Amino acid sequence: MLLVVRLVAVVLGLTLLAPLPAQAGRPDGLEVTGWILQSSPNRLVSRNADGLSTLSVAGVEITAAGDRVAAPTADAQRLLQAAHRHGLTAELLLSNYSDRLETFDRRAVHRLLSDPDHIAAVARRLARHVSDQGWDSVNVDLEGVRRSDGDGLVALVRALQDEMPAERTVSVDISAATSVRAYRDRGYRLAGLAAAADVIAVMTYDMHGPWSRPGPIGPLPWQRDALDALLSVVPAEQVLLGVSGYGYSWPADGGGRSLTLRQARGMVNRDGATVRWRPQLGEWTTRLSNGTVLWWSDGRSYRARVALAREYAVRGLAVWRIGSADTLR
Repeated sequence: MLLVVRLVAVVLGLTLLAPLPAQAGRPDGLEVTGWILQSSPNRLVSRNADGLSTLSVAGVEITAAGDRVAAPTADAQRLLQAAHRHGLTAELLLSNYSDRLETFDRRAVHRLLSDPDHIAAVARRLARHVSDQGWDSVNVDLEGVRRSDGDGLVALVRALQDEMPAERTVSVDISAATSVRAYRDRGYRLAGLAAAADVIAVMTYDMHGPWSRPGPIGPLPWQRDALDALLSVVPAEQVLLGVSGYGYSWPADGGGRSLTLRQARGMVNRDGATVRWRPQLGEWTTRLSNGTVLWWSDGRSYRARVALAREYAVRGLAVWRIGSADTLR
């Protein structure tokens, strides 16, 4: 009898860990943006195209001096073409991520946003890449913005709008906060950004990570609080709700790292751990036999965010990232 119980438990655990049935196309009435790394293969675009409206390619970074932006690589242009073959909007993402630092370069973004000449130069160069290569939109993903540089971020979005053809659009990504004041402290002048940008994607994830104690990545109650604050200033039809398609690990001895869903499921299956779905939070969690804690967000989590997006009548969702998340189709 004990053997039967154990067998049932193993089968149940494997069922919970298996990728959930893919989405039957993009949710009706909602736009869906999928962020993707420029090194990703074209097959990821093909697999996810039915569940997307926009592919946002992490394609260019500002320089350490904050005065220039590199040209999109051949890989970024390859994904642009793949997006267009599938009828998707192709968005070029501008970032301050530094491979040298292995994180976002806060000094570089300050040097950009605090200098009107740098803002103008970056906007001109980026607009030229958009026009020359056929991108449909620019996604401004500058992270670690100082409170004092909030006006500079608005100015950059306006400069991009002025430099690009009228049919091109500009979106901006903002980290989640739970009050208007907290958004402002993070460098976001919400009213100014709403007036300047076409779309605002709120990154409602990374509430917890290896830098913190173990906890959910983007729990539903926290996402609600972030939306309540944001929508008190920004029209709902401009807002994309950010969705995590990944996990984090917290080893008992410290450290930790991000995980694709495949990696998280593999760790659980090898360990034989019992997983728990937390319906109030909309995420999965477990503790491995060595004490490592895992949290992750999958297709079931995504469906909960689709329902949340409809409840708040926002424009749609934005998923980080294609290639880590469950397939959106």
